[in-house]
Amino acid sequence: MRRALVLLIAIALGAAAVSAQRFLREGPGAPLRRPPPGDFTDGRFAFCKLRYTSVRREPMGIGWWTDYPFAGIHLMVRASELSRVVISRGADGEPSHWVVSLDDDALFQCPFVMASDVGTMGLSAPQVERLRTYLLKGGFLWVDDFWGETSWAQWSSQIARVLPPDEHPIRDLPADHPVLRTMHTLPGVPQVTNINNWRRTAGTSEQGETQPFLRGIADRHGRLLVLMSFNSDIGDSWEREGEDPDFFRQFSPDGYALGLNVLVYAMTH
Repeated sequence: MRRALVLLIAIALGAAAVSAQRFLREGPGAPLRRPPPGDFTDGRFAFCKLRYTSVRREPMGIGWWTDYPFAGIHLMVRASELSRVVISRGADGEPSHWVVSLDDDALFQCPFVMASDVGTMGLSAPQVERLRTYLLKGGFLWVDDFWGETSWAQWSSQIARVLPPDEHPIRDLPADHPVLRTMHTLPGVPQVTNINNWRRTAGTSEQGETQPFLRGIADRHGRLLVLMSFNSDIGDSWEREGEDPDFFRQFSPDGYALGLNVLVYAMTH
């Protein structure tokens, strides 16, 4: 895994850095890639990013924009190179990565949805119902990159409205759970910090000494509906893969290993 990734990133380093810097200059507010109208599924994997309303702010966070769009793009490309996952591409060859909201009917064409910085999320009553319907109909949500007890309290209060904890409790995932073993064996969730914090501190945490957790909510059959990588920014291990070789070596192999595990799990359960 590590040897294959090192070779791939060495080839892609320059292009990834240029594209990432271009987006960073644009920042939040760059044009959104909305899914086309009608049925846009083609039997291949497309990455769907959840757009939501933030009701509070977090240091180093930019709400739903966090890690958009290159985390999703890079995960799709590496999945196509390092596994048998077949990804969807547009006519221009660009991986099909879409921004969807809970109000969009397009949500129900996305079997896999990812959201970042969810410690700032606030849901309306109709959105609560939509998310519950999506998850119970077979959808999968991975939330990532939220840190500290205040963020946890905000997120857990919102998801409790969607999936009441008396029926769908949040649990820490054991080391033998399939999301840690489907393709690659990991001892637990790796802790990844954003690249700018890593450059300042050389550490792995964005909030002092914090422990990363991998938590989930399952249905009565044991299928994960929601996965939570708390106190970790897995998305940055994908988004920033080509910007610094040392950052890549420290974070990207394990970040991609978890990403591929989760993707294969979500698309087969």
